[in-house]
Amino acid sequence: MVAYRRYTKGKGIALMVADYQAFLDTKRLIVRPSGFEQDAVSADLFDYQQVVTRWALRKGKACLFLDTGLGKSACFLEWGRRVYEHTGRDVLILAPLAVSHQIAREGEKFGMRVTVCRDHADVQPGMNVTNYERLHRFDASQFGAVILDEGSILKSRDGKTRSQILEAFAQTPYKLVATATPSPNDQMELGTYAEFLGIMSYSEMLATFFCHDGGDTSVWRLKGHAEKDFYRWLASWAVAMRSPADLGFDATRHTLPPKIRHQITVEADDEIIRRQGALFAMEAQTLIERRTARKASLPERVAAAAAIVNALPPDEKCIIWCNLNAEGDALKAAINGAVQVAGADTPEHKESSLLGFAHGNLNRLVSKPSIAGFGLNLQSCHYNVFVGLSDSFEELYQAERRTWRFGQQSQVETWVITSELEGAVVRNIERKEAQHHALMDGLVAHMRAGMRDELGATGRQSVDYAASKRMKVPAWVYSEVA
Repeated sequence: MVAYRRYTKGKGIALMVADYQAFLDTKRLIVRPSGFEQDAVSADLFDYQQVVTRWALRKGKACLFLDTGLGKSACFLEWGRRVYEHTGRDVLILAPLAVSHQIAREGEKFGMRVTVCRDHADVQPGMNVTNYERLHRFDASQFGAVILDEGSILKSRDGKTRSQILEAFAQTPYKLVATATPSPNDQMELGTYAEFLGIMSYSEMLATFFCHDGGDTSVWRLKGHAEKDFYRWLASWAVAMRSPADLGFDATRHTLPPKIRHQITVEADDEIIRRQGALFAMEAQTLIERRTARKASLPERVAAAAAIVNALPPDEKCIIWCNLNAEGDALKAAINGAVQVAGADTPEHKESSLLGFAHGNLNRLVSKPSIAGFGLNLQSCHYNVFVGLSDSFEELYQAERRTWRFGQQSQVETWVITSELEGAVVRNIERKEAQHHALMDGLVAHMRAGMRDELGATGRQSVDYAASKRMKVPAWVYSEVA
């Protein structure tokens, strides 16, 4: 039963307006802070990092969409330290393979101890870090906070790791996600972050902000009238930054060096053309056709990559990115001094090889973006060779940003080698890249004003309403209802 207030003329009308405004405020999709105020954070952080970290502490559950090299790890380490001091409960950091030791070294720079753990028996009071692959060895209920480094691992809707993370940390009071690519080309993927933080389920986000596009029920698009509310909602639990200048900070220290991307196209194999029943090469369109074309052009693409890499000075580092196991094996055989990190390798071999490349112990690394393309800081290298492309723009973006990131001192050169049959794949990547830039432009533009308010002081957003005319109230309002 709902009891309605009896309203009388004069002050009663103003009271009714105020109650209605309060009702409207409850419908606003702004996430309430669930953290705590922390005015003092490490002075070793840059100004924008200090502000972002304090904001995340007030939020309690938040996302940091900071581009590569802006210091996500510095921010989430300080966040974790302050949460531990505030709650007295241990913090767990989940990171990609071989990144755990990198995070521990970063912690040492700021006077923090971060324990690298293989299982729960290694956990020490304070901050602990492990790889996503080892999450099943930990009791998630024992942690007061969890930090996801390179949280894009959540974006696989049907992924086993994603489901494991959502279930394990459903009741964790403090959560932080840090990634450079919140959603490279699709706003809908942002819903997976909101679901992890406990803000809104993926399906609720779709129903609130998106609609089906035409007759294709699998395609969703952002509602035109909901765009402003969508980005305002994002700004209440996420901060996006490509450069400190995006939020009004000095960006002098964060200027990227030039980047050159070379597109190399090898001719299609005559046998493939004959099997197509054509006089000339026809682009592969379906997924099966693309895989067939990629396999058929493997010798030519590997030969082109080996010619490029072997011509580089031996002491220059170069990463050679592949998608197929056969490509990796062929590249290792064709490139002088190459060390391959493949999916079938042991975690120990993967970690030692990736760390060896990062520390300068080897100069030619062959691997897949899915293995080595996330989280690693490899500014000591400025050459990339992609021996083919998948349809994932995020893989290309993340892999290339291992080297082309703030802190890189040299011009970065990237070669992308595809066959003439793979033109559709190249155009698909170019389309997704354009969508990514448009999305980030929208994120920053729409969130800038809201984020400045949010970063300055946390508070529920509302619209002040002052009645300028007397309201005529219908007679039925004056009766009580029980």
